Amino acid sequence: MGEAELQPNRNLLVIHAELIFYGDAANEALSIQIAKDVEDHWNEPDGKIRVNQNWFSKKIYNVRFNIKGTCNRMLTPATVFENTNPRNNYFRIEEFAIGNISFVDGVNSNTGYFKLENLLNNSSTAAHEFGHTLGLDHPHILDIRGKGTPGIMFPRGTLVDPQFQYYPEVAAGEKGGTLNPFTRKVLQSDIDDLKLGQLDFDSKGFAVVGGFTSIWHEKHIPGTA
Repeated sequence: MGEAELQPNRNLLVIHAELIFYGDAANEALSIQIAKDVEDHWNEPDGKIRVNQNWFSKKIYNVRFNIKGTCNRMLTPATVFENTNPRNNYFRIEEFAIGNISFVDGVNSNTGYFKLENLLNNSSTAAHEFGHTLGLDHPHILDIRGKGTPGIMFPRGTLVDPQFQYYPEVAAGEKGGTLNPFTRKVLQSDIDDLKLGQLDFDSKGFAVVGGFTSIWHEKHIPGTA
C-alpha cells in the first residue's frame, strides 16, 4: 500500500510507502536494506504513465518510488489495527514461516509475514509482495517461454526461458527448471498494470494505492500448522 503524489512542476508521480518491520528476525539494518531492494526494483524500469484527469493536463509523468524501511520492536497490535496512514505497511519477519513462504494479506493490502531467508541477497521477494500490496495479482498465464525477462509478479513455478531458471540446463518444468525469483524484474508492463493514471487524485494531487488490511501477525511456531 502507498500514497501517490503528483508533482506537475517536476513531471513526476511519486509512490510513497513506509515498510515497518517487527518480529524476532527484524532489525534496523535489514529493514533499510529491504526498503532499498523494493525501491531499486520498482525504479529500475524508469516507469512512465499518462494521467487522465484534466486538471493535471493529461500528460506523461515519470513514476518514482520512495520507499522507507524501519524496524519497530515495540509495535503493538493496536497500532496496526488503528493505523489510517496509507503510507504505512506492517510486516512480521521471522526465520520460520508456515508453508515456508513469505506472504501479504491479499491483493491491495498493508500487512503480511516474511520468512527471513526469502529477503536476503538482493532477493526480489519483497518487491514481488509489495506489488501485491499495490493491487497486482499473479499473471494468469504461467508459461512465458519465448517472452524474455519475467516480470516481477510471476510466481515461483512459472515456466521461463532457460537463462531465467534455477538451472538453465534442466528441462522446463523439471526440478530446477522453473523461474528463479532472482531473475524477475519490474517492467514497464508492471507499472502499466498499476493503472496509476486512473487513480482518484484529490485537488492537492494525492491518491491512495492499495488498501488497508490491518492484520497483526503472531509468530509462527513449528508444528502448530
